[in-house]
Amino acid sequence: MARTPLARPTDAPPTAHGSAMAAAPGATPDTPDEPSGISPERDLPHHVAIIMDGNRRWARARGLSDLEGHAAGVEAIRRLLRHVVRRGVPILSLYAFSRENWARSDAEVVGLFGLLEQAIRSETPELKAEGVRVQLLGRLDELPPETRRSILSALDETAGGNRLLLNVAFNYAGRTELVDAVRQIIAAGMPADAVDEATIADALYTAGLPDPDLVIRTGGEQRISNFLIWQAAYSEFYFSPVLWPDFDAAEFDAAVLEFAQRTRRFGR
Repeated sequence: MARTPLARPTDAPPTAHGSAMAAAPGATPDTPDEPSGISPERDLPHHVAIIMDGNRRWARARGLSDLEGHAAGVEAIRRLLRHVVRRGVPILSLYAFSRENWARSDAEVVGLFGLLEQAIRSETPELKAEGVRVQLLGRLDELPPETRRSILSALDETAGGNRLLLNVAFNYAGRTELVDAVRQIIAAGMPADAVDEATIADALYTAGLPDPDLVIRTGGEQRISNFLIWQAAYSEFYFSPVLWPDFDAAEFDAAVLEFAQRTRRFGR
């Protein structure tokens, strides 16, 4: 007996997540020194997201203040960005400040804002020269005015970058992002039965970008901490024991190498 063809949902993944791929920057590596076993065309992740964990533990182990640990973390970002550009990974998303971080002491929060402003002012010329475009993920309107001005300046100055898109998740939370997306959809008057996964994806802070292929978390913890919880549904995860200030090019390459050796099936 002939079997009735299977009726599949028209908006089933991965179709709902595939349309943004063409919108991402098209970086190419500067150097051919890929880690052994990696083909740049086939194996490099297109979008890497990093949960940068361990600044405070790194500082306390050395008898330093928490803020000195965060400063060391900013230096680690500076080093890694150069390497990621050379590697030819087109999109890098960094979890810099979560909305949960407001629960920390006033001194630490103010210090983090000051480090961000200083880093933006000092690094924007190099980011521009390297072809890095900066994009903010998070609620910019909740930040102090000076921090907001620094961020907006960096966004304007680097708008022409076409080698690496750097998403800085600052004052970000994955659940907040979904709340903001739902509010945007409702405000647009979208009928409930017209909302599908593509509708929600287009209302996120990352609208138009491919989901991360690889999510790295440093510092030995193994949790997602409310970071890109929609986008990371089919990401590969790599947990490094290395505290963020010590995370370097070799550690990044180790994560990329492991990613290249995995088989991604997307439920197939």
